Amino acid sequence: MRSHLAARSARLVLAAAAVTALAATATACGPEDIEDAGSSTAPSAVASAGSDNSSSDSPSTGGSNAGGSTDKKTDSGAKTGSGSGSGSGDGEKSGYGQFCGTNDLEFTVTSQSQAGGYYLVTAKAKSGITCYLDTNTPSVSFGSGADGVASPVGQGGEDPIKLTGSAVAYTGISPKTTNTDGGKEFENVIIATTEDDPDPAELKLPEPANVDKPIVTNWATNRAEAIPVIV
Repeated sequence: MRSHLAARSARLVLAAAAVTALAATATACGPEDIEDAGSSTAPSAVASAGSDNSSSDSPSTGGSNAGGSTDKKTDSGAKTGSGSGSGSGDGEKSGYGQFCGTNDLEFTVTSQSQAGGYYLVTAKAKSGITCYLDTNTPSVSFGSGADGVASPVGQGGEDPIKLTGSAVAYTGISPKTTNTDGGKEFENVIIATTEDDPDPAELKLPEPANVDKPIVTNWATNRAEAIPVIV
């Protein structure tokens, strides 16, 4: 009887020991498995989040800043362009605020009887143009020969003369200053604001002129000062 109880007690002790060993094994394996699972899952999640942040937040922020910078430059450029646009509004008027070229002006020629007869040339700026006659004496000639070039007599003269709108300037041309029967006949006179003007104007005379040692006055705003007289 006692041997039977002893054997039974021994089996109970062994069973208890086995349960304890199994519990210890389960306890030892559980945390390691959890750590292994965490170590394999967590990095991929972090990498994924980092990838999302770098691909969405960073480019979006950078793009926004770049866009803002571009907008500011565009606005600034628009203002500059607008400013220069209003300035170029004046610039659209050819020769605005510059010295008068011959092609900036309109000329009329009339025949006058004073001082033995002469031609009065009136110069006016073309529509929309404002310019200045900075040279006192126009370049005047009859034909292309040297003997047809008019000599300045030094009368009148305002430097510079502003031409715009209805403002005009006058110069007087005497085609003949000699008392001889000599001379050449011309139907046109060539006039320019300067000697080297590349685009001189050829004006039709009211009637043919007998030309011999012609003279010309300076530009003047008073037509009385444009009567050519040899002193």
